[in-house]
Amino acid sequence: MVGMVAHYVGVKTETVEFYSEGARLRGFLHRPDAAADRLPFIVQGPGWLGLADAKLYAPYHEAFTDAGFAVLIFDYRGFGESEGDRGTISPTWQLQDWRSAIAFMRGRPDMEPERAAIFGSGGTGGGNAVLAAAAEPEIRATISQVPVADGRDWLHRMRPEHEWVAFLAAVEADRRERASGGTGVTVPPREGIMVETPERRASSVKSDVDARIPSAVPLASAQGILEYRPIDAASRVRALMVIGVENDAVTPTDHARQLYDAARAPKKLVLQTGTTHYAAYKQYADVVIPMMVDWLRRLVLQEGTIEVREQYSQEETIYRVSGPALVEKMPA
Repeated sequence: MVGMVAHYVGVKTETVEFYSEGARLRGFLHRPDAAADRLPFIVQGPGWLGLADAKLYAPYHEAFTDAGFAVLIFDYRGFGESEGDRGTISPTWQLQDWRSAIAFMRGRPDMEPERAAIFGSGGTGGGNAVLAAAAEPEIRATISQVPVADGRDWLHRMRPEHEWVAFLAAVEADRRERASGGTGVTVPPREGIMVETPERRASSVKSDVDARIPSAVPLASAQGILEYRPIDAASRVRALMVIGVENDAVTPTDHARQLYDAARAPKKLVLQTGTTHYAAYKQYADVVIPMMVDWLRRLVLQEGTIEVREQYSQEETIYRVSGPALVEKMPA
């Protein structure tokens, strides 16, 4: 434990450290100011190129702690204040980091190890939430917001076909170079791997952390994204809530739908309309965040898994959010 800092009103925030495969990771543990002796908890890893102290996450953390949960958000190895190879984007490492964070929380005497949930937002943040929950079957509920379900398809859709062919050739050439010479090339992560949309270039939603994101990462990181398949794990996730944006130009809407379709009940899909990937965070926060809190309360705080399974086994309703005061139920 490294110290105490005050991040949000009515919330105690503790800077914590734990280990993942020998790498020391740092995160923030938020908890209600008037906390019980043992708390249910939520573990969150950042989204694509995200950092644990991003202001974007603050409304979620405040709502979760107001509902009585502790929330741990951490920096993946190689990012922020965590140890590791700087700027290496490895879904395999990130999944292990997430599982180590869950183990750390379960081992704390002030947490209830059986009452755990997962929240992930933003591309691979949403996808990693699915992978972590599938790997940790005792997790009671998972929320995946604007997720990537298939990394290869995600990277392909960002590029015209001739650029896609050239990209794959560059990744393969780099793989051969590393095999023969030991080193490869680096690329800007928002141009050489992901390709930014015009909205992302104009958006200030992540301006507080953008300056601390690596300007160059190994092109080898692309191989892990090409093999990234949260969709293959979705059927093993317990109580999955998926938040999507219709006509999303950053993380395709059908990725959210595919994860929802593959998951077993209880599950919920929330589609935000008349908005965009980055605008939705603020535009629909007052509607979507309370829905998240309700999902976590019902699935995590219930006494006994049999009651939860029976009571909510038939819930497969799609919620279409099209205005601040309008939440429409759609047939599943």
